[in-house]
Amino acid sequence: MSTTALSDLEAQLDTLLHEGQQAITSADSLERLEELRVGYFGKKGQLSKILGGMGRLDAADRPRIGAIANQVKDALQGDLDAKRSALESAAIQAQLESETLDVTMPAVFRPQGRIHPLNGMIDRVLDIFVGLGYTVATGPEMESDYYNFEALNTPPDHPARDMQDTFYLPDGNLLRTHTSSVQIRYMENHKPPIRIVAPGRVYRRDTVDATHAAVFHQVELLAIDEGLTFNDLKGTLKEFLRQIFGEDLEIRFRASYFPFTEPSAEVDVKWKGKWLEVLGCGMVDPNVLKQVGYDPEKYTGFAAGFGVERFAMVLHQIDDIRRVYASDLRFLRQF
Repeated sequence: MSTTALSDLEAQLDTLLHEGQQAITSADSLERLEELRVGYFGKKGQLSKILGGMGRLDAADRPRIGAIANQVKDALQGDLDAKRSALESAAIQAQLESETLDVTMPAVFRPQGRIHPLNGMIDRVLDIFVGLGYTVATGPEMESDYYNFEALNTPPDHPARDMQDTFYLPDGNLLRTHTSSVQIRYMENHKPPIRIVAPGRVYRRDTVDATHAAVFHQVELLAIDEGLTFNDLKGTLKEFLRQIFGEDLEIRFRASYFPFTEPSAEVDVKWKGKWLEVLGCGMVDPNVLKQVGYDPEKYTGFAAGFGVERFAMVLHQIDDIRRVYASDLRFLRQF
């Protein structure tokens, strides 16, 4: 019986070796290879089952079967390792080929975006004033009545409030009607001398038409120092306007009224044969300086403000302000 059992175990080991080699050779993935390894060498694998029959052998025959089993295991393990290396190399090569960039292939054309005419106008204005020594300042678009009106010399009963139709909010705040509120906030936290330019969105309850919008953009400038005069204001604005519209530019100042400047003026430029109003300006009212703790006997200042859309419409000959908000690519591609 021992001879029969010995032959039977030898035959099983030989079958395991040949079938295993064929299965390993045909394995097409690392997952399949791992399944084969567990199937052959796991605790419940085929090799363990075969060796479980060694109890039927004579003691003298067991070393022989053990030696054959080790040879089979070593042979299959070698085949498994070689196949694993081959599959891993193939996977790496496939990944490299899929990720290779052919620099000789024609590029995929992606049209680049362009700067919106309003953003371009704001950038141009800021570049000019920064070049003149001004600092860009910003502030919140939702404001209190104090910063939007009262601190700018416009008390609750002041008739100038009727000049700006305001969006009031349920909590008592409002949407700022100008970026002058930025000037107050800046002065509260900085001592003279100061020179700032404040761009931003503003809101007014205007009827939307070709020249008006409920939401638009303003840029305001403020300079506070000892000894500033109206001539300093005129010189600053003339230099700015000539950089915007060109050197050969006729400019005129007309007396006007704003609650936070005194004296005040509106500025016109002669553009393509016509006088165009482009901005308002004036010397900062002493009451505004007092409101932020500045001594009006020591410091003077000037301020000016204008609408960005107005400048863009003039320079680009845009006939309707609504065009700049319509997101019409046929229009925007011109800039």
